[in-house]
Amino acid sequence: MQTARAVLDAGELGTPVAATAFMVVPVPELWHPATEFYYRPGGGPLFDMGPYYLTALVTLLGPVRKVVGMTSASRSERTVGHGPRAGTTFPVEVATHVTGVLEHASGALSTLVMSFDVWAAGLPHIEIYGTEGSLSVPDPNHFDGPVRLFRAGAETKDWEDVPVRGGYPGAERGYGIADLAAAHATDTPHRADGCLAYHVLEAMEALLAAAEAGQPVHITSTPVRPAAVPAHAGRALAAHTSR
Repeated sequence: MQTARAVLDAGELGTPVAATAFMVVPVPELWHPATEFYYRPGGGPLFDMGPYYLTALVTLLGPVRKVVGMTSASRSERTVGHGPRAGTTFPVEVATHVTGVLEHASGALSTLVMSFDVWAAGLPHIEIYGTEGSLSVPDPNHFDGPVRLFRAGAETKDWEDVPVRGGYPGAERGYGIADLAAAHATDTPHRADGCLAYHVLEAMEALLAAAEAGQPVHITSTPVRPAAVPAHAGRALAAHTSR
């Protein structure tokens, strides 16, 4: 994600115009032994996986100022398909397919699809489209993966793999706490702060509100776009967190 951010910040994509973000999977009851919470208020694909994707989009393209959305639920009931409670039927209380458009303060438009109703798809995780090319970004639920760049006017007309340009090497879950510790040691803002989290939550709530009302919803929070993690950040982080 930080390598993709470095490409954008270097201007190699030109002006970002649009983005797509897709998280479409088959039903979680196929593998989870106690699935009901996925289908109760506060659950669903948007609140389950949306924080990964919206946080990535805000980090890459900046805060969101307006959203539109539509939702659906393919079934009114689901059945636990795995574990000791297999065969248990329960009601669906939330949208299981959410689609919307996020208008960023920069003017870029992100199309978002979050679904528990798709058996198979060939969609990308995240792509960014700019005036000078396109950028393929890996799964934000993981911490690695190829970043690929297509340059407008390139002679080969092929995507090129972008070498690592930023981020904490070997990062896994929990690095947000390490980043917080390093920020505290240097008296600088940390990246995964409450303002960013609130903004992402507000945008997700607004998507559902927009779908219910049938009209756009404006976002009131305006967090600062998190600072990029430079390529050499791992050494500095190790130094601060070891003290």
